[in-house]
Amino acid sequence: MTQELQGVQVRFETTAGDLTLEFMPEIAPKHVENFVKLSRDGFYDGTKFHRVIPGFMIQGGDPNTKTDNERSWGTGGPGWSVDAEFSDVHHERGILSMARSSDPNSAGSQFFLVHGEAGFLDNQYTVFGRLVDGFDVLDEIVGAKTVPGGEGSRPVNPVTVTKAVVLEAKEA
Repeated sequence: MTQELQGVQVRFETTAGDLTLEFMPEIAPKHVENFVKLSRDGFYDGTKFHRVIPGFMIQGGDPNTKTDNERSWGTGGPGWSVDAEFSDVHHERGILSMARSSDPNSAGSQFFLVHGEAGFLDNQYTVFGRLVDGFDVLDEIVGAKTVPGGEGSRPVNPVTVTKAVVLEAKEA
């Protein structure tokens, strides 16, 4: 499966513009396979970036963000998890990594795109890709006004993924 995913990209068409992601199946084949499958199945369509922290990251991929129950945002997944595939890839601007709970093997569908330096996450979260186009969109999303209180990371007007488009290697 790793060979079949080489060169595949996913373009997230969002309400703020497009984000194009390329993958690293050689270091995280199970996570790449899972993410591409979810994208092909339309799982990410309609989800929101529910957590934004300037200089750190934007987080999305929670199916609960398709609802108005904001208290459930950040808690959803696809109904399964993928075991960790840690590597020595550094968490820096543009890196795509899987979000998870305190259990390293709990990643499912939620992901984050690193906005700044996040080396403290190295070897603790599964890096499986990188942003190759749409850095201006990343900056726009992370610059959104957030709701005060708590962590202060929930956007007042979250950006929505309108469609996840899988670009096969020959199209990418």
